[in-house]
Order: sequence, then C-alpha cells, then structure tokens
Amino acid sequence: MDKKITPSSIFEAVSNLDEDSFPPVHLWNPPLCDNVDIRINRDAQWFFMNSPIGRERMVKLFSRVLRLDEDGIYYLVTPVEKIKLEVEDKPFLIIDFSIEGSGRHQKIYLTTNTYEEFLVGKDHPIRIEVNKQTQEPAPYALVRSNLEGLLSRNTFYKLIDITTEHDSDIGLWSDGEFFKFS
Repeated sequence: MDKKITPSSIFEAVSNLDEDSFPPVHLWNPPLCDNVDIRINRDAQWFFMNSPIGRERMVKLFSRVLRLDEDGIYYLVTPVEKIKLEVEDKPFLIIDFSIEGSGRHQKIYLTTNTYEEFLVGKDHPIRIEVNKQTQEPAPYALVRSNLEGLLSRNTFYKLIDITTEHDSDIGLWSDGEFFKFS
C-alpha cells in the first residue's frame, strides 16, 4: 500500500534540513508522486488540496526544496520523492526591500514572502515584463537558481519612487548594475 502524501509527510521528509540552507535538489532524481494537489497562487500563497498551508515554517521549508525543471514544471524534490506543483505566476512574492548607500554605489536587498533576502545585482537581476494586451508591467527578480519572484505592487511602487535616469533610461542602480524600468 502506497504511503499517503500530505503536507506533514513532505514536511517530515525535509524537516531535518537546515532551515537556512539549500539542499542540492538539482542532483536528486527521485520518482514522481502523482495525485498530489499542491499549488502556489499569484500572491505566492501555498495550497494543499485547495486548502491554504498556514504554517509559515512549512512553506519556508518547502520553498527550499523547490525546483523548476527544463520541462517548465515546478517540483518539490526530496531524496525519495518528487511532487509536481502548479504555480500561477512565480513561486515567490517580493514583499520588501532595503537600501545601503546611494546613487551608482547603492545596494538594494529584496526580501521574499519566505524571508529570503538577496542583493539585486548581476546574479539577482530585476526585469520588467509588459503584458502586450493590457500594457501592465509585471516586475520580477531572480531569487535563486532559475526561480523568480514577483515584486508586490507596494514594493514595486516604492522602488519606482527611487528610480533615476541613466543613458535616457529610467531604472535603478544596485551593486554596480543598472536595471531598466522603462
């Protein structure tokens, strides 16, 4: 008889991991477990069987074993199982930022809904995607590996307030790199 997959059983599989480290999910190739309904909505809220996963620690641990494969599908990956996730937009929401310095020498640190903080720069760029039909901008930042986060509307507007002009473009400096917003 197959073991029933629940958020608790997945949590159990990853709970011995260090909460501040990232396991080598890119090296793991376990079998796919079917019939598990986990999704992340546009606001980066996690759901299991259409019920919100309310335990912040559980979501944080799950986010550390998240992987986007070349097939364009997101998976939770442990050494013993791989579970397909439905992600409406991006798996992370950028909820805050802080700044050190100013001008070309400033450093912008973004914070995700799982409280990961990272420096915007060459390894963690910001990009703006514009919807061709609505012309609405969708700002994204690379959180890690090939996993991106959507900047919350509030965070994006606050960043727009501190943009500057460079070579006729509007954008932001961070860690010596200029990120165009226009």
